[in-house]
Formats: sequence, C-alpha cells, structure tokens
Amino acid sequence: MAVYWVIGISLVVLLAMRVPVSFAMIISSLLALLTAGNIPMIVVAQRLWGGLESFPLLAIPFFVLAGILLNKGGGAEAIFSFCMAGLGHIKGGLAYVNVVASIIFAGMTGAATADAAGLGAIEIEAMKRDGYSGEFSAAVTAASSVIGPIIPPSVPFVVYGVMAQVSIGQLFISGILPGLVMGIGMMVAIFLIMRKDPKPVKERASLRTIAVEFKKSFWALLCPLVILGGIFSGFFTPTEAGAIASLYALLLGFVYKGIHWKDLPSIMVEAMLTTAQVTFIVAAAGLFGWVLTRFQFPTLVTNALMSLTSSKYVAMLLIGAALLVMGCFIDALSLVIMMTPVIVPIASAYEINLLQTGVVLVIGCMIGLNTPPVGICLYIVSDLAKVSVMRVTKALMPFYIVLVVSLIVFTLVPFFSTFLPSVINL
Repeated sequence: MAVYWVIGISLVVLLAMRVPVSFAMIISSLLALLTAGNIPMIVVAQRLWGGLESFPLLAIPFFVLAGILLNKGGGAEAIFSFCMAGLGHIKGGLAYVNVVASIIFAGMTGAATADAAGLGAIEIEAMKRDGYSGEFSAAVTAASSVIGPIIPPSVPFVVYGVMAQVSIGQLFISGILPGLVMGIGMMVAIFLIMRKDPKPVKERASLRTIAVEFKKSFWALLCPLVILGGIFSGFFTPTEAGAIASLYALLLGFVYKGIHWKDLPSIMVEAMLTTAQVTFIVAAAGLFGWVLTRFQFPTLVTNALMSLTSSKYVAMLLIGAALLVMGCFIDALSLVIMMTPVIVPIASAYEINLLQTGVVLVIGCMIGLNTPPVGICLYIVSDLAKVSVMRVTKALMPFYIVLVVSLIVFTLVPFFSTFLPSVINL
C-alpha cells in the first residue's frame, strides 16, 4: 500500500511543479522501486529501453516528418484553396472550409498540433481577412485540429496499439467513422452560430475556378488516398505507410515549390527533435507501466471500479470523465501513454472491445489539447490569432460541447468504432 501512496503523491507533486511528464513518470517509478526495496535498479534501464523495442513505433518519426514536410511544402495551402473554392459561397463558408480541410489534412499527418500550427495558420489568417473575429477563427481551428489524431494515420493510435497489443491497422480503420461524425457535429455547431450572422457571403466560384483549384490541389488530395488505400489494401503496413507518407510529402514539396534542397537539413532536425520528445515519453511510459503492473495497480483500480458498478457503460463514462479532467493538466499524448496500462485491464474485465476503448481513450485525451491550463492547440491558435486564451476558450465552448457529446456517444455506442473494422479485415 505504501508503494501506491508513493507513486500517486510523487506524480501529483511533480506534475504540479511543472516537471515534464516523462521525467515525472521516471522519478515516480524510481521512488516506488526504492520503497519496495527488493527490485534491482538495473530494471529501470531495461524497461526504459524495452519500451522502445517495437517495430510499429518506427511509424512515429515518419509521420512526424510527413507532417512537417506537408506544412512547409505548400500542400496545406493547395487543399485549403480547393475547399475554399467549393464552399466559400456558403454562409460561414470559411468556417466549414476550416473543418473540411482539417478532415483531409488528418489523412496525412496524424497529429493535432501539425494541423493547428500548419494548416491553422493559413485558416486563421484567411478567416480574419474575411471579417471573422480572431477568437472565432481560432476556436474553429482548435476544435477541428482534434480530428487529426482520430482519422488515420494517427500517432496516438500507434502508441496505444503498441502498448495495448492491438492491431494498428484495425485501430486506424476504427477512427474513420468517429472522425467524420465529429467533423459533421462541428459543422452543425457552425451552422447554428452563423445563421444569424449578417456577414455577406462570397460570390459562388465558377465551375472553371473549382476545376482549376482541384487541378492545383490534386496531388495533395491524393496523399490520403495513397496512404489509406495502401494500408487497407494490404500493399504496405501502417509502419511502412509512414515512410511512404514522408516520401510523398517530400515530392509534394518539390511539386508545389515550397521546399528546396537547402531546407532539408533544418526540416530533418525539427523532425528528429520532435520524434525524440515523443519517443522519450514512450520510453518513460514503458517503465511507468511496468511498475504499475508489477505492483498490481491496474488490478486494484479494476476491482475498485467493478465494486462501484457492474455496467460497462457507466465504467466507460467514468473513465471518460477522468480523462477530461486529467487532460486539463497533462499533455494529450502523455496522457494516452499513462492511462493505457490502467484502462486496458478495465476494458478487458468489462469485456469492452479494445478498438472502442482506444477510440474513447484517444478522443478523451485529445480534447485536453483545447482545455487550459495545458491545452497546446489552444495556445497555438491563440498565438496565431493574436487573441487571449480566455477569449478563445469562451468562443470554443459550443465546439467543446460537440466534442464531449461525441465522446459520450462513442462510449455508449460501439458501432461507430467497431463497424468498419468488422467489414475491413487487416
């Protein structure tokens, strides 16, 4: 029992002191092992390294690189221009374009921050130039960026799949329908917000203009089809898809003339630094998860939860609520890594499909990207729009409701997460 107190108190104190989550997990694990006193410290090094010994994790650096290349190469601008030509004449058109472009972009990068920082910069500037308020522009961008890690490919799904020993290909498929439903929900919210807005709409683009923009964006629009088509057809694995995405993004950069050979060293350095941050958290989680399992913490939590309720739906709703609260204080990917070894045994005990569990876990954690005080996407879009975080948070509330309702629906209705994987077998 003393070990549980040591882990819990030390982790809370360290996070409250703003110690990076990876170091907080390592220090808490060390303190727990020292408290137990009967485990050799060589285990620490073994488990840190062991957490990275997985072939699917090779997908992470490639998808990170692909996201950076797409942002810098001009593919994001081409996608946005095409969506604008098709939807710009609708009332609130640029807001709809924001969501649709994020859905398309999600099929390339697998990261919410890449969407918010790269495509978001284009979207916010265009919306403000067209007369939308800075806080509304930022709110739509922040909300739509959450779709990025849900629609495949997805870095959080890769991490969850490795830790939970679930097929990453099946996880990718399970995220398609929930991601689309979230996008539709956001567009409904935009419709309700904009229906009384007196702002005049743009003139409808001619078919010739739409055709020209489609031609310009064709190769960028083809990227998600290449990646997902290759995975679902079995032509290459999700891990290999990361390498294909990087190569394709590089070629796009040359096609759109947004990348030159002299840019590659700085791009590679940026990708390596980002990858190092992610993989160090994964390594720390390997140790932390092993310590929790070694001292039977997941079993303790599972038994406690089952003593409270026999309903798997109530259990999942409680987990979702806990994720929303924790997401206010812990980075989204770190939270996925921390909670996977705790939630998977609970899901197994209640006989909850692990694909559905992964979708609920990732969405619950990603919502935290838009909640202060740690919401990374919230700070990114606030900085891009030059608007205070509090004003953006207020404008974000309708979309936050959509995200939370979506989480509840996906928790209570397995169909959204399990239907497509049951039809498409990888």
